[in-house]
Amino acid sequence: MDLRGTQRSEPARSAHLAVDGAAIRPQALTGGGRAVLEDGTCGSIGYGIVTAFAKEGANIVITGRNLKKLEDAKEEIERLYNVEVLPVQADVNAGADNEAVVKAVVEKAIEKFGHIDVLVNNAQASASGVSLAEHTTEQFDLAMYSGLYAAFYYMKACYPYLKETKGSVINFASGAGLFGNKGQCSYAAAKEGIRGLTRVAATEWAADGINVNVVCPLAWTAQLEKFEKAYPEAFKANVKMPPAGHYGDVEKEIGRACVQLASPDFKYMNGETITLEGGMGQRP
Repeated sequence: MDLRGTQRSEPARSAHLAVDGAAIRPQALTGGGRAVLEDGTCGSIGYGIVTAFAKEGANIVITGRNLKKLEDAKEEIERLYNVEVLPVQADVNAGADNEAVVKAVVEKAIEKFGHIDVLVNNAQASASGVSLAEHTTEQFDLAMYSGLYAAFYYMKACYPYLKETKGSVINFASGAGLFGNKGQCSYAAAKEGIRGLTRVAATEWAADGINVNVVCPLAWTAQLEKFEKAYPEAFKANVKMPPAGHYGDVEKEIGRACVQLASPDFKYMNGETITLEGGMGQRP
């Protein structure tokens, strides 16, 4: 997500999602732990995506670091939408055997649901607000492993199953990379790496019937809500309102777009970057 200059410390790493459903094919998502706004509606992009797919009858595999948030998501989504959710605690980081970590997640998904039709790479952590000159290697690694490497490992592990189902991959990037936002060098680099990875996969996997696209979102989240309450002056100075006059709804305007990208109607779209920023992310 691109906040146009807001100072973000490390956001919680979200889950990867895989879904198995009726109207929508099986899916896997990074970034699906439960997060809600004060009014009780979806409060993170990942949870908005999970909710949108669940409403279509999709069974879902979600991964992330925080097992409690994953289990809370499972309880609520299964209760409300009569689907199955498989939460798997997993973390791609500089000190892990990441290929083995991701392989284990995918094996559990296949054991539970038998196939994967949609992979959504939404997970990302970063040390935003730190200038390039002051960025440490550890901070740079944080963004690269949680974002770019995670997308790479999940795409690689899911490929054989996506080939079987002629599935879809939806990766998440950001206006921070598109427009070079100040204080977001590692985040922007990771997100632009994901866009490059997406374009290569789209070219290589199109013959297998797999389409791979990128979403760059701007949405209202629990993180922004807390920031506004805690630092109202900083919020007013740094967070810019898009021309649409409101921030995106994580379920209705981000999650629903992902549902459409995973549908047969958008199968011919491949290797594209879709900017969902209410008119703010315009580019040639």
